[in-house]
Amino acid sequence: MTPNLRIQGRDAQSNNILAGKAVASAVRTTLGPKGMDKMLVDSMGDIVITNDGATILKEMDIQHPAAKMIVEVSKTQDAEVGDGTTTVAVLSGELLSKAEELIMKGVHPTIISEGYRHAAEKCREILETITIAISPDDEAALIKIAGTAITGKGAESYKETLSALTVKAVRSIVEEEEDGFKVNVLENIKIEKRAGGSIDDSELVDGLVIDKERSHPNMPEKVENAKILLLSCPVEFRKTEMDSEIKITSPGQMQLFLDQEEKMMKEMAEKVIASGANVVFCQKGIDDMAQYYIEKAGIYAVRRVKKSDLKRLSKVTGGTIIQDLDQITTADVGTAGLVEEKEVKGGKMTYVTGCQNSKAVTVLLHGGTEHVVDSLDRALNDALHVVGVVIEDGKIVVGGGSSEIELSLRLSEYASTLKGREQLAVSKFAEALEVIPEALAENAGLDPIDMMVELRSQHEKGNKNAGLNVYTGEVVDMWENDVIEPLRIKTQAINAAMEATVMILRIDDVVASTGSANQGMGPGGLPDMPDLDMDAAY
Repeated sequence: MTPNLRIQGRDAQSNNILAGKAVASAVRTTLGPKGMDKMLVDSMGDIVITNDGATILKEMDIQHPAAKMIVEVSKTQDAEVGDGTTTVAVLSGELLSKAEELIMKGVHPTIISEGYRHAAEKCREILETITIAISPDDEAALIKIAGTAITGKGAESYKETLSALTVKAVRSIVEEEEDGFKVNVLENIKIEKRAGGSIDDSELVDGLVIDKERSHPNMPEKVENAKILLLSCPVEFRKTEMDSEIKITSPGQMQLFLDQEEKMMKEMAEKVIASGANVVFCQKGIDDMAQYYIEKAGIYAVRRVKKSDLKRLSKVTGGTIIQDLDQITTADVGTAGLVEEKEVKGGKMTYVTGCQNSKAVTVLLHGGTEHVVDSLDRALNDALHVVGVVIEDGKIVVGGGSSEIELSLRLSEYASTLKGREQLAVSKFAEALEVIPEALAENAGLDPIDMMVELRSQHEKGNKNAGLNVYTGEVVDMWENDVIEPLRIKTQAINAAMEATVMILRIDDVVASTGSANQGMGPGGLPDMPDLDMDAAY
């Protein structure tokens, strides 16, 4: 193996640590209510303006393998909790930075890894002592939690409206099971965006809203006691897989061809009509001739429905998704109380309500422009997930850097009781936790040293809820200021950041594998540093 196809030892560790720190620094300025936004521009010129960590890392074209690990950690945080994505990326970068200091002093990465694991476990124990129990019926507290998640995003000025909408949506889909409450936000809450109007026009619909209108204007606008047929196959002629042609030598043959085509289309339409359904949702197209026959039968039909919407309709209405018109039976037909077409700012949409089989709601978001609506969507998605997490766990902690400072102080005290070099790793872990309040202070234009001194002073006096008010620049009680977050945000962020850091630290050999075609790599197939190949502008 030639030397330029491999990086070993200290060089490999430094390379990977540098990549992780670069990703963390890219999103650090977006942390907190006063965080700055990033403008992401793709190759087509489309732009996304956001300070949501998960969105930024997802949109950036990052090629370095170690940097990709930090991105994956952020994605996991987003999937598990819905918020805290920037926190986990920044904390990962700081843990790597502190580990690098120890490596430079001669501490072996394995010792650091063990110390970090020990510290993360201790953090979970400490967090349990500072949590606050909350009831799923405490609507006021849930609204505060939703408000904390929305604060700092582009939708902050509509925080009260969105928070109330969030709590109402989540509480409507809560399912009580033997081991507690279950909230499935992804499956049971759909967000429909529509540019036009204001945020105050947003509404919660008890059912599904499909961003499609009737396929024919003469179809009924409203169908009560709907019997719904769901089709994933087209109600039109399929194109042949190979080019073919038909030779017609007389006008009579042309007429026979047209008559046969009409007959076949009528037969397809009659199969739909024979199902007994009065509403049809089709994932593919519906031929004009078939629309004519379906409309004559008084059926409400919608075509080109998204696959995800079809799956939701199947769950909500109890209908089976049909892939072959010849296989339709009456048992495949779903039901709903009402299906109607409504005029919504910017166009028409189909409302499916009165469903008995499942809890499902749709949040219909309005905003002045596409960028505004997209920003609202990201903020609402975070808020929905954190409220769902709190209802499931029933545990919260205060924010504003308060939890991190308390953890840092208690972890430092614990480190002093340990023996050997592991003590150094636990101490560095404690120091790394302070990066969160430091970043909050920096992004608010405050002096991070003064703020950290004041925060530590308050917590040493026993004020466990003392955190940083970035608007006034004062250290205040975060509980009284309604800055609260789910416990799971902290535990998941600390655990995920620790695991990613340990994984990166344990790499001491980077080899360009065969078949990689050296794509996105530097000379000799190794990661290109230090620019991370972040092609998206930010």
